[in-house]
Amino acid sequence: MSARTVVKSIQDIMRQDVGVDGDAQRLSQLCWMFFLKIIDDQDRQLEVMQDDYRSPIPEALQWRTWAADPEGITGEAMLTFVNTELFPRLKELPTTGANANRARVVRSVFEDAYNYMKSGQLMRQVINKISGVDFNNLAERKHFGDIYEQLLNDLQSAGNAGEYYTPRALTSFMVDRTDPRPGEILLDPSCGTGGFLTCAIRHMRDHYVKKVEDEQNMQASLRAVEKKQLPHMLCVTNMLLHGIEDPSFVRHDNTLARPYISYGQADRVDIILTNPPFGGKEEDGIESNFPPHFRTKETADLFLALFIRLLKPGGRAAIVLPDGSLFGEGVKTRLKEHLLEECNLHTIVRLPNSVFKPYASIGTNLLFFEKGEPTKEVWFYEHRVPESQKAYSMTKPIRFEHFQDCVDWWGGTKRTGRRETEVAWKVSIDEIKARNYNLDFKNPHTVADDHGDPEELLEALTAAEAETGRLREQLKTILAEALAR
Repeated sequence: MSARTVVKSIQDIMRQDVGVDGDAQRLSQLCWMFFLKIIDDQDRQLEVMQDDYRSPIPEALQWRTWAADPEGITGEAMLTFVNTELFPRLKELPTTGANANRARVVRSVFEDAYNYMKSGQLMRQVINKISGVDFNNLAERKHFGDIYEQLLNDLQSAGNAGEYYTPRALTSFMVDRTDPRPGEILLDPSCGTGGFLTCAIRHMRDHYVKKVEDEQNMQASLRAVEKKQLPHMLCVTNMLLHGIEDPSFVRHDNTLARPYISYGQADRVDIILTNPPFGGKEEDGIESNFPPHFRTKETADLFLALFIRLLKPGGRAAIVLPDGSLFGEGVKTRLKEHLLEECNLHTIVRLPNSVFKPYASIGTNLLFFEKGEPTKEVWFYEHRVPESQKAYSMTKPIRFEHFQDCVDWWGGTKRTGRRETEVAWKVSIDEIKARNYNLDFKNPHTVADDHGDPEELLEALTAAEAETGRLREQLKTILAEALAR
């Protein structure tokens, strides 16, 4: 049975359960089950490879003990075990000893997890389906990794859960242009379900991982943080499905909760790839972690200030920011001035509003910058929806190949030979300063629609309003005469 068929059959079973409501809950339910099966498969392999290895999960709670037997516990006994034994004990799993990192991963995943299923019989059916998968089989794990990515994609239509998902075309393009390599410390400080991480892992394996040491260097150099429980759990499981042996680098925390000044040399990274939350406000007190001139409750602005601090000299970043961050004033102006003084903001790719539909219909931008030298000029590239469609949508989403023209224009790793086109233009730092660091530059090659002389338009509008009034009075007279008859 194919991976897609297995996942579909599991979803069909879950739809029969009265406790599971919607795609987000189904995926959350599927996630903790997948997680325990993957961990158990890895434990079995490690027990063979390492004489002294012991799973951090107590024997009674291991998948092989309570789940692997297709004729094992079911019904009320299953629900009682899961709700009163499995979850409570994993939430309090000790995180000491030789496998402390592994225990910490398990505990963090179950910290705020919840069992939604109300039928022990249906749960047994789901567990039996999952038990049939061998996650130590690289081919099977890869297939499930691909299916899992599609499930995360489907979250776009699952209410607020869509906020955790960045279209894979964007993450792939940003990773491709940033070109991470094994050994470079790569950070996503608001990682969601791990889209940037999986794209970076795939990119490095395709281009640079040639030896076991390369793979080890890559895995040891990944860093990630996620504030919310559901995407954190989804991300950790995503890492396991993509062959990451120790996903303890994915921390369940709020990056912004730590004082800005406390981030020192040891915290500096080579690469930042992320889509920070925007449009939301941080809880009271978070802004006090930042210097007075950067204090705001706007999440995206606080993250931008932190990105600049976290990059090593020569470090590079690719981030998603909304239009408001480009033209906003006050703190936003001071942040942009700081960015342009500390970093070379070499490229801004302007995206159409439909890229993040249906979760959001907001103008967004991809900012690419390198720390160490001030900005002298910024290149802008306007990404346009293909002529064959009016906008991006769920049925016609943005795809990586839609960025091919931008890749061709980019100029390679050194960005050489760039030229102005109908969708590309550059702006000097003097022009930016003259506009008080407003980066909301529109495409100068786009011919604005000619709506005519304003005074003539006003006269025509006044005349039209007068004619409308005359007709309204005429209609009133006709209706009054008709009623009088």
